[in-house]
Amino acid sequence: MATSALDTIERGIADPISADGPLSPDMLRRMHGYWRAANYLSVGQIYLRENPLLELPLTIDHIKPRLLGHWGTTPGLNMLYVHLNRLIAENDLNLINVIGPGHGGPGLVANTYLEGSYTEHYPAIERSRNGMHRLFRQFSWPGGIPSHVAPETPGSIHEGGELGYSLAHAYGAAFDNPDLIVACVVGDGEAETGALATSWHSNKFLNPARDGAVLPILHLNGFKIANPTVLARIGRDELTDLLRGFGHEPWFVEGDDPAKVHQQLAGTLDAVLARIQDIQAKARSGKGPIERPRWPMIVFATPKGWTGPRFVDGLPVEGTWRAHQVPIASFDNPEHLRQLEEWMRSYEPAELFDDDGKFREDYASLAPTGHRRMGSNPHANGGALLRPLSLPDFRAHAVPLPEAGQTKAEATRVLGGYLRDVMGFNLDARNFRLFGPDETASNRLEAVYEVSGKVWMAEIDSVDVDLSQDGRVMEVLSEHLCQGWLEAYLLTGRHGLFSCYEAFVHIIDSMVNQHAKWLKVTKAIPWRKPIASLNYLITSHVWRQDHNGLSHQDPGFIDHIANKTADVARIYLPPDANCLLSVADHCLRSRGYVNLIVAGKQPEWQWLDIDEAVRHCTAGAGIWEWAGDEGEPDVVMACAGDVPTLETLAAVTLLRDFVPDIRMRVVNVVDLMGLQPQSEHPHGLGDREFDALFTADKPVIFAFHGFPAMVHKLTYRRTNHHNIHVRGFKGEGTTTTPFDMVVLNDLDRYRLALDAISRVPRLSAQVPAATARYWAAIERHKLYIAEHGDDLPEVRDWRWSR
Repeated sequence: MATSALDTIERGIADPISADGPLSPDMLRRMHGYWRAANYLSVGQIYLRENPLLELPLTIDHIKPRLLGHWGTTPGLNMLYVHLNRLIAENDLNLINVIGPGHGGPGLVANTYLEGSYTEHYPAIERSRNGMHRLFRQFSWPGGIPSHVAPETPGSIHEGGELGYSLAHAYGAAFDNPDLIVACVVGDGEAETGALATSWHSNKFLNPARDGAVLPILHLNGFKIANPTVLARIGRDELTDLLRGFGHEPWFVEGDDPAKVHQQLAGTLDAVLARIQDIQAKARSGKGPIERPRWPMIVFATPKGWTGPRFVDGLPVEGTWRAHQVPIASFDNPEHLRQLEEWMRSYEPAELFDDDGKFREDYASLAPTGHRRMGSNPHANGGALLRPLSLPDFRAHAVPLPEAGQTKAEATRVLGGYLRDVMGFNLDARNFRLFGPDETASNRLEAVYEVSGKVWMAEIDSVDVDLSQDGRVMEVLSEHLCQGWLEAYLLTGRHGLFSCYEAFVHIIDSMVNQHAKWLKVTKAIPWRKPIASLNYLITSHVWRQDHNGLSHQDPGFIDHIANKTADVARIYLPPDANCLLSVADHCLRSRGYVNLIVAGKQPEWQWLDIDEAVRHCTAGAGIWEWAGDEGEPDVVMACAGDVPTLETLAAVTLLRDFVPDIRMRVVNVVDLMGLQPQSEHPHGLGDREFDALFTADKPVIFAFHGFPAMVHKLTYRRTNHHNIHVRGFKGEGTTTTPFDMVVLNDLDRYRLALDAISRVPRLSAQVPAATARYWAAIERHKLYIAEHGDDLPEVRDWRWSR
């Protein structure tokens, strides 16, 4: 059944009859016209390739051959944008808009176009007939823009292709931005994700005295792509109890009569803004302690696909799951073309746009101006606000090292002292935070508490330590929240570091994917300014999780990051504390990367003094002359990672005893991406450089922190790849001793020594004896740990000697 223009007007989609509320009749008329214009442009982007102002009767030639996009959520997003515009303009607010239902991309593009910010960013999309034509044509078109809210969308800090992260992003943007309000539209389908469900608790970490405010808006339109949403079917009382249980004060705006919804939404926004300002004024008055407030939020319940076709082919569409994507999906039936034209004309475009296609000033003047426009707010282009960190001299934290391998230190504890000073140097600037899931002290970084505690706005008991309402360490047992907060903190122009157990950082694999894609795309968008890098410190790693067992043993995050595009991914495996200091300082200074640093927290032997460490990390890989022999080697003993480095050097000492005349070269790799050719990665070593380290024809025994296949993947084009033999994690683990972990995975010193003897051709006669010696050593090891529960003294007490 078709929807007629008369039916459309009677339903209140054209100019509404005035309803009681805070909006004057004229303001209601103008705001409603603005909303109609946004809806018209949204539908046009989904459907039209020609005839943008419908100056000609619509024909099939005007329709795109592939219809992509999501209409269902878009009219609700458009209404919210119009009303947030009014709130900004009337109150001179600094406000950005995070859109959880990101597939409503045509609405955000439409609104930034109407306010003028889109044309400022993309001058070819001018506010005219031709500009509107290009606006429509580019949407979901080869060489154009995506159908969802994306980096190309002005005003966005949130990639809309994957659901669940909007609210965490909103809070990350608000931290340390006291004048900023972040409106966050949460889709009711998105609200079913684990990440979003956890994100409601972010209000326990938002300090109204020094942070901005977040206004969550639950967009309750009832349906996902093919099913109802949970929150739309639990009843208002239960939903209210749930949201209050999360610590919010829910305000409901609901209905399908546009005039009444306009008035109700305007009044509600005025009320919640007053409540936010009252909360902040009280917290910033300096009178009495700051109590955790019950922040307001809005539940915005409107029909799915509002103002679209009620029925298509006799089936209900508006207010159902059928409105989720493209309500009229094909034009084999001529009736569909007529129905689309009536739908689009119901918005009365001739009233909204002049003969040249420009939005009429009567409506356009409602939008804020300058940087108050949400599409031009600098907080949504954080690189424009980015200030470099004030960094201490990392050399001042160096481990004194009179001789290699004679001093032990906990690498991450040493780093903790450096991060304490980073935090302290930037306390006044309030542009650095440390993020982690309840593991800062476990990861030996607790020195930061000397200058800043853990932020906490909930109740504090006498047994609690290091909690502070003014803290700058973000700890919550949700990797999703830590990742989302940090992403948005960076995207709005600040700096940070995420510390996590190695095995559990996989929880945010998909979030890293989206951020890496954002970085990749923004490198090609001139108006997007570079932001600080996303820095990971991965510790409590696979080789020192012997006490926790296989559940805590997985180095695969290295593979995950290595698979990202070469202009984004960076992976560092510092072998000791001084190298970790050098790498961390470099990463905190960098822009636009995903930096992965893997380092242990247990006491380990230290190898390089600070000057040697800086030179080594700058090169990315190098020969450790002090550990090997001069001249052409019989075998290259290579390593990447702290425990693999330890086992490699221990294997070197064994080989000197077993085969006194063997000639060895020790090569340590810090920058893993240096193993790739320069054609594949900007950090890649040139072929001559690589061969100078690893030789062109000698066997290479490579002890690697992660899965062995990664080294082969990175080096398969190298001259000597067929001679590279990699030992690493094979998926074998349990609760055992530290050394038994490397034994289980054939990464131990005895295996590495046997590998070297087995692959040097002139030592072939010694292989049987070496093999027997290896199995004897392993048997002795197994018997000892079974009896004593600890490693052999020769392993536990080993130290480097030449």
